[in-house]
Amino acid sequence: MQNYDIRDLALAPSGHTKIDWVKENMPVLAGLEQEFRKTRPLEGIRISLSVHLEAKTAYFCKVLAAGGAEMSVTGSNVLSTQDDVAAALAEDGLRVFAVHGESEESYYRHIRMTLENGPQIIIDDGGDLVSMLHTEMQHLIPGVYGGCEETTTGVIRLRAMEREGVLAFPMVAVNDAKCKHMFDNRYGTGQSVWESIMHNTNLIVASKTVVVAGYGWCGKGVALRAAALGARVIVTETDPVKAVEAKMDGYDVMTMEEAARAGDMFVTVTGCEHVITGDHMLAMKDNAILANAGHFNVEIDMEWLENHAEEKKVSRENIMGYRLSNGRRVHVLAEGRLVNIAASNGHPAEIMDMSFAVQALSALYVLRHHGELPNGVIDVSDQIDEMVAQRKLAAWGIEIDRLTEEQEKYLSSWNL
Repeated sequence: MQNYDIRDLALAPSGHTKIDWVKENMPVLAGLEQEFRKTRPLEGIRISLSVHLEAKTAYFCKVLAAGGAEMSVTGSNVLSTQDDVAAALAEDGLRVFAVHGESEESYYRHIRMTLENGPQIIIDDGGDLVSMLHTEMQHLIPGVYGGCEETTTGVIRLRAMEREGVLAFPMVAVNDAKCKHMFDNRYGTGQSVWESIMHNTNLIVASKTVVVAGYGWCGKGVALRAAALGARVIVTETDPVKAVEAKMDGYDVMTMEEAARAGDMFVTVTGCEHVITGDHMLAMKDNAILANAGHFNVEIDMEWLENHAEEKKVSRENIMGYRLSNGRRVHVLAEGRLVNIAASNGHPAEIMDMSFAVQALSALYVLRHHGELPNGVIDVSDQIDEMVAQRKLAAWGIEIDRLTEEQEKYLSSWNL
């Protein structure tokens, strides 16, 4: 088997510097690394991983390797790989297959190469590894114990497979863990999306009208930070309960057809396709800014733009401008891909500290219990959530109250 397919191994020193920096700011994961080095709980276990390949992911891979895992790694987006980080992992002896800006063909070739190790555990971000196993590489399925899924879109795909009865091994819905979605999706996405938009556009957010499509945990974070930056926020939704929540949180709620005429900046975070269509773009103000923070580049109808724009011109690095038939322009960040990772550095290290700690402990859970687990989507145990939260508090030097025996008895009683 080939050991790596990357841009340039000589880039490794820069990658090591990035990894060292995030390690200093990921104390929960660092604690797990120390334990893993002593106990080697993953000794000889083959893990295939597809996650946005930047420094925080790289450190996570090194923690698993410290536990004895034989790691085979690729990215989960053609624009999110950082070539120097990939080189650093390859130099450290991990199998790495990822190149920034590669073609779709190259991306899926790397997915295949990552699975050629015959994995026992899968760590996925968006479901491409699982999909490849169930379509083109089914012969490897008998050796798979199970795996973990990092993001909302991937869990949606897994639940669809489960409903159809085709998911052939257990997958832990890491995204649904409290110590993942409540912090990573809300605070991580909220901060990193606006860091990317502000850096790439060099425009102010205050005074603008921001349209947030989708009010799940990611949408809540994006809306919260937009409002904090001084924007008027409009939320569009298809779920009536979430729409009520958005209204009570202080945002305007309307259809995308209405919002398209009002917005200056648009951020899609739904996990669905064609949330912003050609008709919506034709209704937008001149020079509207469009960004996607959902996993796949399908939320903004980029195909319509490419086929119907009368002119296409680079507006700025990571921004493409399209002149429409009505003479107005729209500007799309990062090709409509994940704006916070394809055109920036992704979530803060302290946030991914918790998410990857949940991943590591969930992978151990799969290893220890795979013979008992049904084929389907598995929830993260409360014990893992509580362990990660306790370790995060300890890293901050925070102590909290504990229930007394009398209080526990009171809370568990019905006859008061």
